[in-house]
Amino acid sequence: MVPPTGALEAARVRSVANQTRQTQINVGPNTTIVGRRGAVLTGLTLMIDGASNVIVRNLTFDDARDCFPAWSPTDGATGNWNSQYDQVSVRRSEHVWVDHNTFTDGDNPDSAQPVYFGRPYQVHDGSLDITHTASLVTASYNRFTGRDKLMLIGSSNTVGPDVGRLKVTLHHNLFDRVLQRLPRVRFGQVDVYNNWYRLAGDDFAYAIGVGVQSAAYVENNFFTLGAGIAPGDLLYDWGGTAVTTRGNWVDADRALPRPVDLVAAYNATHDPDLGGDAGWTPTLRASQAVPAPLVPLVVGPFAGAGRLPL
Repeated sequence: MVPPTGALEAARVRSVANQTRQTQINVGPNTTIVGRRGAVLTGLTLMIDGASNVIVRNLTFDDARDCFPAWSPTDGATGNWNSQYDQVSVRRSEHVWVDHNTFTDGDNPDSAQPVYFGRPYQVHDGSLDITHTASLVTASYNRFTGRDKLMLIGSSNTVGPDVGRLKVTLHHNLFDRVLQRLPRVRFGQVDVYNNWYRLAGDDFAYAIGVGVQSAAYVENNFFTLGAGIAPGDLLYDWGGTAVTTRGNWVDADRALPRPVDLVAAYNATHDPDLGGDAGWTPTLRASQAVPAPLVPLVVGPFAGAGRLPL
């Protein structure tokens, strides 16, 4: 199988370039963006590329749709549609803070898209992707709701410039009815603590993707699981070897919330096993992690746009 060629594909490529000029907002260095109450960016991408010292707060990112997705015949066994635009993309930047935002597909969810060539027509990419040697990025008190692909940390599986970079902290975010990449990590040291995962739906894939040379530290998160989702489904092996998980709790199967060892739950139902030590301990947290049972009480009322005292 080879990629599409010809006049129609050439027209699609030109159309993508035209859409990029109209919908991509390039953010410069030393920039703070704070949305006024009710601020919404619809159909737009915030591109933070080579722009360090950036703050993005109190915005709703709605439906960054790709009007001209690409057909990739070698993606998977039968090919796939792939879209280009993230809602926020952080590349080649340091000291970026993404805080108290809401990420949604609004009234254009992936579930409403048609099927072409036997595959769902994919018009959305990530919510917040952190790639191409970006580092020292924090995402806090954001609300991700009803989306498929959320957060990719690391550009590819190829060993290269990302090694030693991609230091990311995720805390006090709400992952609400989302399906995968919560996050998916390659190479980076990623601190994932005090987040609330409220997961449901037949299309749920996994929460935390353990990718090539990744080092995720997953502590004191609370997982509320809908029917058909088990603790062993929360991790996924994308070529990694180890992940540290401590103090996490799960609320599932109509039982009382309880502590869960995510690595043990994964290893009980998957081969090969993942190791339980990612090889590092976070040192850059602004405050101590609260116990996992308290996380919904802290995250629920405060995560997302419109919850800052502006």
